[in-house]
Amino acid sequence: MTIQNNIREVLTTLPDGVRLVAVSKFHPVEALQEAYDAGQRIFGESKVQEMTAKHEQLPTDIEWHFIGHLQTNKVKYIAPYVRLIHGVDSYKLLLEINRQGQRAGRIIPCLLQLHVAQEETKFGFSPEECHQMLTEGEWRTLPYVSIRGLMGMASNTDDMAQVRQEFATLGKFFSQVKEEFFSGKSEFCELSMGMSDDYPIAIEEGSTLVRVGSRIFGSRGY
Repeated sequence: MTIQNNIREVLTTLPDGVRLVAVSKFHPVEALQEAYDAGQRIFGESKVQEMTAKHEQLPTDIEWHFIGHLQTNKVKYIAPYVRLIHGVDSYKLLLEINRQGQRAGRIIPCLLQLHVAQEETKFGFSPEECHQMLTEGEWRTLPYVSIRGLMGMASNTDDMAQVRQEFATLGKFFSQVKEEFFSGKSEFCELSMGMSDDYPIAIEEGSTLVRVGSRIFGSRGY
């Protein structure tokens, strides 16, 4: 199967209103170009240096999504062009994104990352921490940040009932947060959850952005 065929196959499984983020981390520029030629425009990277190098080599109409754990000292490198930061896991990071957005002269769209999985290794706010941060309200004073929704990962398990439960928890929290803090704000509309193995379940539980890598590019060399 070619990358082009793989993309077409994935796209046929996505309902209206769900967008595909092609997870291109660790794959060469040629593979991304092939996906681009097949019509894909949203690419997800998790290393700042790698994303910046690819951004410089590939077409300018690509939407670059940063999907990894972002360190505050790296924000400045992607602030001028990143289209969505999926993994905002602290208020400190939100502050730095605002600062670098001001320097770059643009509002940077972000998703708040929730920790709903069983693994300790995953980053993110607990639902309680996220709710507390939103309640305190200081985020409203950051003009160069636009909170567009939430992101989360399910546990890495074969137990699809558990995966569904975690996505359902996130979907429910998204609805609660939207009603309480973003009522009437149409830009708060993105729920990024679901990867190659579990994205159909994520879509059923309300995902609007699925992050698919191996199904498109094959397994990757680290």
